[in-house]
Amino acid sequence: MSQILPLTSSRNKYIRYAKRQLNLFYLALSFFTRFPVPHTMYYSAELLNKSGRYFSLVGLILAGLLCVFYATFSLVFSETISIILLIITSLLMTGAFHEDGLADMADGIGGGMTVEKRLSIMKDSRIGTYGSVTLLMALFLKGFALIEIAKFESLNLFIATLLLGYSLSRALAGSLIYDLPYVADIDTSKSKPLANKQSSFELTLLCAIGAAPLLYFSFLNAVAIIAVLLVFRAAFKRWLISRLGGYTGDCLGAGQQISELLIYLTILTLASTSQGLKSLIEGSL
Repeated sequence: MSQILPLTSSRNKYIRYAKRQLNLFYLALSFFTRFPVPHTMYYSAELLNKSGRYFSLVGLILAGLLCVFYATFSLVFSETISIILLIITSLLMTGAFHEDGLADMADGIGGGMTVEKRLSIMKDSRIGTYGSVTLLMALFLKGFALIEIAKFESLNLFIATLLLGYSLSRALAGSLIYDLPYVADIDTSKSKPLANKQSSFELTLLCAIGAAPLLYFSFLNAVAIIAVLLVFRAAFKRWLISRLGGYTGDCLGAGQQISELLIYLTILTLASTSQGLKSLIEGSL
């Protein structure tokens, strides 16, 4: 009996830990998508902050579903129509959450002359000229980039591109919380739930999940993709500090959208070289 109790206690401990992690995942899923989650999910500001470790996992799930949708669309429509439908489906699944952040950041930083004015504009739910133009260009560029990648007629490459674009871009955006100060809303002194600092463990898990699809690519191409994103992250971080003194939730959405585009453009560039496509595909086998 003395041997059974410790085993039972240990097992219960692992079960409770697994339930806590599942609850954190549900929080991340509910925050970034329109997917239903169990009513038993427990919410608190602290837990929502901790759920950031699973943001890139949400991206992987979204991309996986989109791959299924793309395969279905392709049975009936051309590549171009299928990818347009793919982007529309993505917007429906996420509620254009990150796209809204990109538009708001463009309006605020483009239209404000002071930090206070920029933050005030970014809080406005209306979209202005800067936001409209930026959002349209981003959607067009995303669509055309995916169309060009699909033209290589490698399903492995297209699937790996979607998985990486959706997961690693969210990891990069989420990582900004780790070493950037949060710029509080001008009408309140309380930070929003996601404004708290990440722990090293949360950052590591976030990035590890986000980078997992790089295993599909060759080593040199994976290094090239990471290098592009690291340069962007450093430049984007410095730019946010100079313009806002830190980040807001809209900035994280913008960071996700821009880094996703950079991933697609980098893969397209690598695949367009004489041996690029071959090495990309070889890395995915």
